[in-house]
Amino acid sequence: MKVVILCGGLGTRLREETEYKPKPMVEIGGRPILWHIMELYSAYGFNDFVLCLGYKQHVIKEYFLNYLYMNNNFTINLNSSKQKILCHSSHGHDWNVTLVDTGLETKKGTRIKMVEPYIKEDRFMLTYGDGVGNINIKELIDYHNKQEKIATFTGAHSISRFATVVTNKQGDVTDWSEKKALEEYVNVGFFVFERQIFDYLNDDCELEEQPMKQLASEGQVAMYRHDGFWHCMDTYRDYTFLQSLWKKGDVPWKVLK
Repeated sequence: MKVVILCGGLGTRLREETEYKPKPMVEIGGRPILWHIMELYSAYGFNDFVLCLGYKQHVIKEYFLNYLYMNNNFTINLNSSKQKILCHSSHGHDWNVTLVDTGLETKKGTRIKMVEPYIKEDRFMLTYGDGVGNINIKELIDYHNKQEKIATFTGAHSISRFATVVTNKQGDVTDWSEKKALEEYVNVGFFVFERQIFDYLNDDCELEEQPMKQLASEGQVAMYRHDGFWHCMDTYRDYTFLQSLWKKGDVPWKVLK
């Protein structure tokens, strides 16, 4: 089953990093967040990826073109007539990566529609290129199969960006939490789609708007509840939070193989 990852957004709320690179290439622990997302799927045996590119797509293309040599020790012969590169280690992945130019300011639903020719199967997965979590991909797919609907998305508890307070009846503040998980579920991506989703997409649509609303009105949307870790790298504050977890060795989105 193919995994489609949306990598084309401008990342305007993370300008400190996205001035020079697309948001999926912002690093956690020396690796792009895109790599961490792909690692999650790969841990469950899904190694066939389709990347929807847009803003500064050349950075992502160059990363994968040079992936083998940037992640291995190698010897290079600089004789122009017989230049050869010999890798000495094998730290690569058995990943098949299709990189598709889906435009600079294209809406997400349209980006997905544009990669339809690269998806031959009856079902595929999709997620955003800026969020990591310890989602159990096997359980997600099993849940989707049982629901027999066109679309399943993962709902998780978001972390409040603002200080959360608790007050008593007199209005006195009794508790203060700078980061607190909200009780309601929010869409965090990690979708499973039947191929019929393409019938709901067109050349000017946002996935989360008309397509998903129409599917929901037809009873064709299910939510897989994820009560574990999930966090989006949307702002510089998110970036520093995820980096701090990595530095402490607390990497809750990493799946042990």
